[in-house]
Amino acid sequence: MTVTGIITAIVIGAIIGALARLILPGKQNIPIWLTIVVGIVAAFIGTFLARAIGIPTATSGIDWLELLVQLVVAVIGVAIVAGAYGRRGVRH
Repeated sequence: MTVTGIITAIVIGAIIGALARLILPGKQNIPIWLTIVVGIVAAFIGTFLARAIGIPTATSGIDWLELLVQLVVAVIGVAIVAGAYGRRGVRH
């Protein structure tokens, strides 16, 4: 992976993380930096999953199906992290 590829993954991951927060209903009590990290991780996992299920990821244009897989992974990731982060300070 080249430096350009890494920078692109970070930018796309940040956008995907932000979109995941917008898609999830309600308020997510997690900081924006954590949303970006979840988005970046989701971008890598989403690309891996897209390749694993046979979605072409090396096309000449925008890979819409790959982005959709990444977004679904990011929504799930933000939901899990928001749930875990929200309970962090609560003691029962």
